[in-house]
Amino acid sequence: MTFDIATIWAFIIAFAVFVYVVMDGFDLGLGILFPLFPAKADRDVIMNSVAPVWDGNETWLVLGGGGMMAAFPLAYAVLMPALYTPVIAMLIGLIFRGVAFEFRSRTTQRESNRWDIAFAGGSWLATVAQGIALGAILQGIHVEGRHYAGGWWDWLTPFSILTGLALVVGYALLGATWLVLKTEGELRNKAYGLSWSLLFAMLGSIGAVSIATPFLHIQYAQRWFAWPNVILTAPVPLAVAAVTLLLLRGLARKRDNQPFFLSLVLFALSYAGLGISMYPYIVPQSITIWQAASPQNSQIFMLFGVAVLVPLILGYTAWAYWVFRGKVGPESGYH
Repeated sequence: MTFDIATIWAFIIAFAVFVYVVMDGFDLGLGILFPLFPAKADRDVIMNSVAPVWDGNETWLVLGGGGMMAAFPLAYAVLMPALYTPVIAMLIGLIFRGVAFEFRSRTTQRESNRWDIAFAGGSWLATVAQGIALGAILQGIHVEGRHYAGGWWDWLTPFSILTGLALVVGYALLGATWLVLKTEGELRNKAYGLSWSLLFAMLGSIGAVSIATPFLHIQYAQRWFAWPNVILTAPVPLAVAAVTLLLLRGLARKRDNQPFFLSLVLFALSYAGLGISMYPYIVPQSITIWQAASPQNSQIFMLFGVAVLVPLILGYTAWAYWVFRGKVGPESGYH
């Protein structure tokens, strides 16, 4: 029973983090791409394309972080001291973005430019920090007993910097394909051009991280390449290749509805690869999900709340995206 409940909670937290990544990812991607669209009219359209939905995206980050603290307190207690710096940097970036989003449309032209810088800078900072935190977790956390035993700068390594830059590329691709989906005219055409370049950059990033990861720990290499595990892991790169071909075709034929959703599938496959590498550890090579789990009764009690909360959030989110579906033009005034 403990095994089942802990696994269910691991899935819930993984699901919440993934939904945050894909939903706030294109939002952060728009900020990353902001400097490439210097015209105020284009920037206004970009902001309006996400204005109705952006402020609900961090809900999933709160759910993932709060769920980990409640369901896996040992993992939370170990990971937070190891990742204080990138987590604080991420929160600062998200604060700058949020404030810039609200103040940008309520200021003069000169002040608006300052908030544009804050929006773009906050997006870059939050994204790099998230990627570095991911890399730091993947490379392993130094644990002794039940405590973090590493140093203040253990999170900063060549591999974590690689994952940070890779996430910037991935979010930028989501942002570009979102603009393809939501905009028209020259802005849409420029987004198509960016999507081509960013797709190849993302494939290179996936390849670089995939090549580097097995060298971090022998367990990663065994999980991916040892027999019979390879039977289960081989479909992942094959699926990445298939989705890439579909995405290239969608970009070539300018089918506006396809690139964004296929980019989300690429993220899902990359996330699945991350899960294959880490499972069953929640702190890689140190603490499993069962070792980190809170008491069984606590996890069962919390499941009742999650069973109500998650469908409500999903339903509201789906409704919001449905209401504000379609293209956004210069005359739109959501924000």
